[in-house]
Amino acid sequence: MKRRGLLGGTLALFATRSPAVAPRSSGPARGTVLPVGGGTTSAAVIEVAQRHAGGRDARWIVIPSAQSDRELEAPKVPDFVRDTARFSLLHTRDRAVADSEAFVAPLQEATAVWIDGGRQWRLADTFGGTRTEQALKDLLDRDGLIAGSSAGATIMGSYLVRGSPAGRGILMAPGHERGFGLLHNVAIDQHIVVRHRESDLARVVAAHPGLLGIGIDEGTAILVRGDVFTVVGRSVVAITDGAPHGGRPYYTLRQGACFDLASWSVLPPSPLPR
Repeated sequence: MKRRGLLGGTLALFATRSPAVAPRSSGPARGTVLPVGGGTTSAAVIEVAQRHAGGRDARWIVIPSAQSDRELEAPKVPDFVRDTARFSLLHTRDRAVADSEAFVAPLQEATAVWIDGGRQWRLADTFGGTRTEQALKDLLDRDGLIAGSSAGATIMGSYLVRGSPAGRGILMAPGHERGFGLLHNVAIDQHIVVRHRESDLARVVAAHPGLLGIGIDEGTAILVRGDVFTVVGRSVVAITDGAPHGGRPYYTLRQGACFDLASWSVLPPSPLPR
């Protein structure tokens, strides 16, 4: 049974899950997923990224392929990754290359991947269904980290929001709706407060009943281990589950809040997983 209450001005829905109930959504069986909502990455997000990447022993791969060709003349690499001794860039626009053993070989030695922002359709069109996508999932199976910001966050969901090459204002685009599925039965949006997108996922969830919408604002992330995520950062995460919440189609969670993907319920706060 659900109990409703207020925690710090955000709606909290606490529930316990019966083992007999099939999970509604799910995270990775092993490893860590860290979708970031874009903008300047906050110190709290950087700290958890570095920790789960392996600390001083981290071996980072940066995938900048969501960026435009012009931007790729000088690819963006986060400072906290650039400052590490061991990182390399992995980029192609060619699906045949992305599906080759030679291209994915660096991923097999990595402990962490950063997928940078831009346009998520570029990631889906190049890497979706290739050896590269599978190598990312294999990295999680080795207890690695996959982190990404903006487009690099959205691609992690099973449903791809704003996947149209025609413009980021198009929420649902047939033929461009498949993400990497690192989070199953989940759609991820980003920049939600800064770009006034808080309610946008309601349209996606209405069109796809049973899908969970997770909107992440700038400077904020969700740290996902198994089926539970913890909010990290300075702003909010909006949960859109198809139900009304105080006159809105979503409710918000802040730093330290925990959420169970399997039961779509807020959990009591707990320390960040290590």
